[in-house]
Amino acid sequence: MNETIQEKLKQIPTHPGVYQFFNSDGKIIYIGKAKNLRNRVRSYFQSKKHQMAKTISLVKNIDNLDWIVVRNEVEALMTEANLIKAHRPRYNIDLKDDKAYPFIRITKEPYPQVLLTRKIVRDGSKYYGPFTDVGRLRMTLKALHKVFPIRSCSYYLDDKVVAEKKVKLCLDYHINKCEGPCEGLVSQDHYQEMVDRIEDFMKGKTKRTEAHITVLMKEASSNQKYEEAAMYRDQLEAMRSFKERQSHVATDFEERDVVALAREDNLGVAVIIRIRNGRIFSREKLSLQGLDENDGATLQTVISRFYMDSDFVPKEISLQLNPSDEKDLIQWLKEKRNGAVYFLYPQKGEKAKELRVTMQNAKLLLGEWIINREKRKEQVPKMLGQLQEDLNLDVPPKRIEAFDISHLGGTNTVASLVCFIDAKPRKTDYRKFNVKTVSGIDDFAAMREVVYRRYKRVKEEEKPFPDLILIDGGKGQLSMAVSALRELGLDYIPVIGLAKRLEEVFVPGNPEAQSIHKQSPGLILLRRIRDEAHRFAITFQRQKRNKDMVLSVFSQIPGMGKKRLEKLLQIFDGPEAIAKLTPEVINGETGIPLKIGKEIVKVAILTLNGRKK
Repeated sequence: MNETIQEKLKQIPTHPGVYQFFNSDGKIIYIGKAKNLRNRVRSYFQSKKHQMAKTISLVKNIDNLDWIVVRNEVEALMTEANLIKAHRPRYNIDLKDDKAYPFIRITKEPYPQVLLTRKIVRDGSKYYGPFTDVGRLRMTLKALHKVFPIRSCSYYLDDKVVAEKKVKLCLDYHINKCEGPCEGLVSQDHYQEMVDRIEDFMKGKTKRTEAHITVLMKEASSNQKYEEAAMYRDQLEAMRSFKERQSHVATDFEERDVVALAREDNLGVAVIIRIRNGRIFSREKLSLQGLDENDGATLQTVISRFYMDSDFVPKEISLQLNPSDEKDLIQWLKEKRNGAVYFLYPQKGEKAKELRVTMQNAKLLLGEWIINREKRKEQVPKMLGQLQEDLNLDVPPKRIEAFDISHLGGTNTVASLVCFIDAKPRKTDYRKFNVKTVSGIDDFAAMREVVYRRYKRVKEEEKPFPDLILIDGGKGQLSMAVSALRELGLDYIPVIGLAKRLEEVFVPGNPEAQSIHKQSPGLILLRRIRDEAHRFAITFQRQKRNKDMVLSVFSQIPGMGKKRLEKLLQIFDGPEAIAKLTPEVINGETGIPLKIGKEIVKVAILTLNGRKK
């Protein structure tokens, strides 16, 4: 234990809160909560007699610590969950699927949009989810748009926009997929009725909607509006078809989630079956790594992080065992639901059957995951071994770094670096480069600059060097990379070029391409890495180009200085996102005056319209 930790251990308060452990690089490696911070944190540095191997390893790597005091245990629980999701520390349980849950979002607008999203924006929108099965979510969204003629465009619509006819009717209107709110062809009240029915639909309550559509169909038929009646008929059929695909599992019609956990060693799978109106509405799966022996703590992690971003919490949650901090969890869920929440532990009856089915799902999915992991373990050495043989390398290239250059006619020149370890992308080690010393079209010079910059820094910081460097390009780009490495005294690192046109591999000192079979697993791996570097470079170049364009567009607005512009683009991601906002939202998030906010929204809409044309 170092002096810094010893000193901080004396200062830790006895209040509830969250603590963070850092390694020697200043990176957070563990986040935990405690009712009494002092007692909990000090326990890590006491006797190791009863500590698990994972905890012993954690303590060895602690170089510093910090804490956040909160008001109570419930707040500590949620703060911990939020921080873990943001930082994903090494020694916390890793929920593989929770980084960007997809949701169905209903926007807060006079004419709301209903769309798929992975990003929670605190602007008053309603969110239904989370869903871990994107395919099922898209099917649900498709069903909703088929049943309810809700607009699919992303424009911000209010009475002023409609009155000024800023947005025109699109194809959706002409094929009866939208009722034309953009030109005032449907009232806000009628449109809101459809949105309300969608919300009921997402909650599994379809009877009221079905009855309403049936009434409308009969009225249209009696008034001899047969095309309109046929539309309502098709909506009913689509809704009933979607409903029929859901299994009927309960007779009490209570809204309920059933949560079960299966584990083997440090791996686990949690399954959440969501029951709405007596039917299975969805099945969500969470893959977990880094588990310890405390299943109660694991279950607490699953529940807190699954419901964190969800606007809907059911009245009942069936569980196989008690989660840690059960009372605090229930209190937090009650506050989110604004009503009663109960944890059930059914032993017999229909609810026990639901739990057994959920546990069976978890076990089967865990078994499938373990089998696939073992298969991948067997495959990876083969690919790397073959690549070692193809390139005549001394060791298998476990760490491969690849470079690519991207520009648009010699402007906005950028470069990318991607890193693969054991044939898998290590995205935390990806890097972007703005090319500084090259103007115009000169990929050779640009490649030399970024290779030199990259490994000069790696050398200075004493970070690990790659086993193989891959250059996207032919002999010219390769020679520049070799020149940069030679200047740094690193020309012993193997480096190759992969030319796009004929997929040829070049090595330094040989003008001829290497003789490698086109279907070699090693060459397939190289192509995959090269394509990833290309994708990453193109994405960065496009972002930079769009940012420059956006800066130019919004900087023309009177009152938009550099600071306001930077804050706007830091919070909101370009014209597409800004066009959906209101001046009030912009003012609340950035402090930009409402008058300027109105101009910002107007410019964003005009920019998008210009792009579409």
